[in-house]
Amino acid sequence: MGALDGRVAIITGAGRGIGREHALLFASEGAKVVVNDLGGDIDGTGEDRAPAQLVVDEIREMGGEAVANVDSVADWEGAQRLVNTAIETFGDLHVLVNNAGILRDRVLVNMTEAEWDAVMAVHLKGHFCPTRFAAAYWREQVKAGKEVKAAIVNTSSGAGLLGNFGQTNYGAAKAGIAAFTIICAMELARYGVRANAIAPLARTRLTLQTPGMDQVVAEPEDASRFDVWNPANVSPLVAYLSTEGCPFNGGVFHVAGTEVGLFQGWTLGDVVRSDDRWTVGALQAEAPKLLEGRPEVASAGTLLDQFTTEFLTRQGALPG
Repeated sequence: MGALDGRVAIITGAGRGIGREHALLFASEGAKVVVNDLGGDIDGTGEDRAPAQLVVDEIREMGGEAVANVDSVADWEGAQRLVNTAIETFGDLHVLVNNAGILRDRVLVNMTEAEWDAVMAVHLKGHFCPTRFAAAYWREQVKAGKEVKAAIVNTSSGAGLLGNFGQTNYGAAKAGIAAFTIICAMELARYGVRANAIAPLARTRLTLQTPGMDQVVAEPEDASRFDVWNPANVSPLVAYLSTEGCPFNGGVFHVAGTEVGLFQGWTLGDVVRSDDRWTVGALQAEAPKLLEGRPEVASAGTLLDQFTTEFLTRQGALPG
């Protein structure tokens, strides 16, 4: 028996990359999968029905059950159709994996309104819309007396949690997704719904375009060596978070290569205190103490670069 036997799952952006690996693994673990993908380019333009259908064909060839959906996750009515596709085709919905995304990278001073809006639409609204309709379905199930054991897995990024040069739009959206996940976990637990997020490091069409990732070799030099950037490395965690008995709720996970970890989120460091309301002069004297021991904000390069380098070192891909 598979870990997801009988579970019905929607996976967005599942025509390629990480989403495709999710869909294939979910099916191999017994899930019935709605493969959603608009089939656009990495910047979100264009449409192509083929990627979603090709993954469905792969799943059916391996004996699994799947159906394609090509609605935009950022479209309100399209998201409703997406959720309805699962219910009408397979009779229920247990898992929503929000994975679809695009890039419109540009340094802030050159970024256009359209580049900002497009990324916010696909990532933030594209997480909200399907989640909204899935959550409404699960709430109605609970009201009807049914026990719900559902799971949402969202896709954040180190670019949002740590920052990445040239990605104010993408990073802001991904940070928003992490916050969205935590609040979903708070609100939906009463309906038997858990919400978690992943921040993956893997080779996809998007990450190969990401500033700061150019030092990453697309393929391992030794084909027999474990490929730490294979997107399939990410999917087992997503499947685990989607299982009926998984205990995690409200977590944001690092996942890459052979590593899985749990981010601690924003933490409050040292504080300075005053006996009364602060004055500007008093803050000028005392507030700089908060900088002691803290790294400066880099003008080029990011915490994500350092994070990635440390990860590669732990994986043995770089000398320690």
